[in-house]
Amino acid sequence: MSECDLLERISAARKNKNVVILAHNYQLGEVQDAADFVGDSLELSRKAAETTAGTIVFCGVHFMAETAKILSPNKTVLLPDLEAGCPMADMITLQQLREFKERYPGRPVVAYVNTSAAIKSEVDICCTSANALKVVESLDADEILFVPDKCLAEYVASKTNKKIIPYPGFCPTHMRILPEHVLRQKELHPGALVLAHPECRRAVWELADAVCSTSGMIRYAKESSAKEFIVVTEADILHRLTRENPEKKFYHVGDMAVCPNMKKITLEKLAWSLEDGQYPIELPESIMNSARAAIERMIAIA
Repeated sequence: MSECDLLERISAARKNKNVVILAHNYQLGEVQDAADFVGDSLELSRKAAETTAGTIVFCGVHFMAETAKILSPNKTVLLPDLEAGCPMADMITLQQLREFKERYPGRPVVAYVNTSAAIKSEVDICCTSANALKVVESLDADEILFVPDKCLAEYVASKTNKKIIPYPGFCPTHMRILPEHVLRQKELHPGALVLAHPECRRAVWELADAVCSTSGMIRYAKESSAKEFIVVTEADILHRLTRENPEKKFYHVGDMAVCPNMKKITLEKLAWSLEDGQYPIELPESIMNSARAAIERMIAIA
């Protein structure tokens, strides 16, 4: 079925339905174009909670749809492919979190939003890649446990006097990016600024002119007077960067930085989700309430 036919199916399926379609910055370009809102995971969940839509279709990965459900418990939240998971989120289980806390008793725990609802329900506060430093600085403690991303933890540690004790998780997509990949692009485009995500390893983000979340990259590129950028994160953010800044040039770090889970949702699966109401996210109320508290503590200070 052609893209045009699929877009017609999507349009027909959402007619007379009180629905909002969200797409993460790493989704396929055609999926981004079909969405009502494109952004990072928490930004999208907060936006959806503010709308009057009764149904949220989240084109992203599982923890993102869970976060949308946590912030909109009375709304139906659909994830077009239940196999769209996050390897980093899967690197920490409840048992592993509890063992980590037992190893370092009395320390507050910060959880990156790239975690399951269950993990969020047993930590003190959540953070995003954009506000992690602010969250850490807000805590009345000199030592802080940080889960699950060791790279983001190391980036935060480089900016604070507090001791960050990291859990050894990571994003496989960002970890595949090596310093030589960035240096090669700098050779090819010597005048370009380097924008890197803090989920990258330290040797990579130390080469960057700016270390940013996905939304931070969008904002930086828009506000900067520079005309060329090397983008060191997942590939499909270039779709939005190029669309919103047609007068500027963006060079991706390379084919190694493609997240297969972010590509699981297609226009066809989006159409099926709208037509058949698949697949709804369900969470125990107790988990949602505890996880929401950790998210709201973050929102209150960041």
